[in-house]
Amino acid sequence: MPNLKPKQIKKDRLLEQGVSLLLEKGYHATGLKEILDTVQIPKGSFYSYFNSKEQFAAEAVSHYIEPFIQRLSAHLQNPALDGLSALKTYYAELITEVQQTGFKGGCLLGNLMGEVGDTSPLCQKALLDAVERYSNLQKTALERGQQEGKVRLDKSAKSMADLMLNGWQGALLRMKVEQSVEPLQAVCRDLLDDYFRA
Repeated sequence: MPNLKPKQIKKDRLLEQGVSLLLEKGYHATGLKEILDTVQIPKGSFYSYFNSKEQFAAEAVSHYIEPFIQRLSAHLQNPALDGLSALKTYYAELITEVQQTGFKGGCLLGNLMGEVGDTSPLCQKALLDAVERYSNLQKTALERGQQEGKVRLDKSAKSMADLMLNGWQGALLRMKVEQSVEPLQAVCRDLLDDYFRA
């Protein structure tokens, strides 16, 4: 982070820590003091970074989704992968990671959608923006797959991207209660290896 100012570095650290705590405990059980103590920033300083806990959570959503966008984009830029293979490689990596972390957390987007998605307009907007960016990138992968003859043409890339996103979110919830990656593997098998294929 060579070009970032100290205030931005502290803000990024607050968001990073906040994402971890929000994933672990949820919005309502995560206290500002806990986040600030972990990053060693005085409580009064919180409001020089964020107007409210709600704004903090909304920014945490954007902070959380960015690495996923970057990683999927990198797979899409790999000339060795067609659009469908890029998606399969990306999801296979995610499955390996959730297995290594002991099925903890799930997805911050899905967790917050269930907890504050219909009660906080600020968080709702951040969640909708993140989901749209994420879904659009997957739509791009599927459109490319259609052009390459790997993905079926009788369904729109958008409807398939939405189906993948919805299926994955549901599978993450089942993964947490079953303590197994099988629901995630099933979604990938049924959609990426079967339903989406040309």
